[in-house]
Amino acid sequence: MNSVQMDFYQKIRRSIRTWANTNGKNHRWSELLLTAPDLFHLLVRLSLDSRVPVKQRGKLLAAIAYFISPLDFIPEGLLGPIGFTDDIALAAYVLNALINQVDIDILREHWAGEEDVLQLIGRVLASADQLVGKGLWEKLRRWISNTNRRGEA
Repeated sequence: MNSVQMDFYQKIRRSIRTWANTNGKNHRWSELLLTAPDLFHLLVRLSLDSRVPVKQRGKLLAAIAYFISPLDFIPEGLLGPIGFTDDIALAAYVLNALINQVDIDILREHWAGEEDVLQLIGRVLASADQLVGKGLWEKLRRWISNTNRRGEA
C-alpha cells in the first residue's frame, strides 16, 4: 500500500472506531462498518497481486476508486461513517465475484480482518438491501457491471 492509500486506510479506521465508540455504539450497522478499513485494505492488496487476473483487478480498482471518491451514492463527507455502507456493499459484491476466479487462499492471505472473509462477504451481501436500500443496491450492481463492460470493450 502506498502512503496515500495507507493514510486513507488509517483515516477511515480512526473515523469509524471513534464513531462506533460514541454515536454509533448502538447503531445496527456498527459491526459491519468497522470492517470498512479491512475491506479497503483487501481490495488494494488484491489489486496489486499478479495472481489476480487483470480483468478482476479492474473491478477491484473500480471499487477502490468508489471507496476513495467523495462523490458516491451515500457520501461519507455528509453522513460520516454511515456513508461507508455503500462502499462495504460494493466491496463485498466485487469480492464475491472474485471468489470464483482466484484461489480463496489468495483472499485469505491478504485479509487483515478478524472475521472469516468469506463469512463477512456473505453477511454483507445477505443484508445489502437493508444496508443501502434495495434501489441503491441495484444501482451499485449496475454501475460495477457497466464499469466492467467499458473495460472489456
